[in-house]
Amino acid sequence: MQTVLVPTAIAPVLEVLNNLGSMVFAASGAVLAAQKRRDLVTFIFFALSTGVGGGTVRDLLIGVPVFWTRENLTLGLCLATALVIWATPMRFWQGRALSWCDAAGLAAFSTYGSAKALAFGIAPIPALLMGVFTACLGGIIRDMLAGEPSIIMRPELYVTAAALSSGLMVALSLMGLPSFAAAGIATAAGLMLRGGAILWQWELPIYRRT
Repeated sequence: MQTVLVPTAIAPVLEVLNNLGSMVFAASGAVLAAQKRRDLVTFIFFALSTGVGGGTVRDLLIGVPVFWTRENLTLGLCLATALVIWATPMRFWQGRALSWCDAAGLAAFSTYGSAKALAFGIAPIPALLMGVFTACLGGIIRDMLAGEPSIIMRPELYVTAAALSSGLMVALSLMGLPSFAAAGIATAAGLMLRGGAILWQWELPIYRRT
């Protein structure tokens, strides 16, 4: 099996964003289980599926070992997140808790996904798409499991925010910006755009032709 190493310069950024994205997406899965009053096994299953779903598809498309099969930390973080949410009162997870967990995961994973794709030699435009897949597919899987309308079908900006983070990470990396700076800018931009969409229902024009 051919092994491709991630360049040392961006490895710490990838590790931090991967762990952050896994935790907050796992939290979004567990929060949805809490809102539906499910049992602990469902909490854990939703957390794991949401936390690693998008990254699994990304790694399969890139053609590298799936990230969570080579270490225990990722699944451990997802499991711990599910247990914490299970142990806390329901009032903590009402309102927009799910949306904000999902927004944080979206920004972190879109940046991480595109950075990892670039590190493995993927061309810039496909690398941008890998970031979007990483960010969006976990939430889609979560909603499918729960029988909820997919989050990407909501009118406010979602995929656009993921594309912004991914695109900035790709562009800034190609411009030679240090990985930590590029990742910080890209993640913050995606989070602000998605946050604005949550607070003020920003959306793109819809198809209205007859």
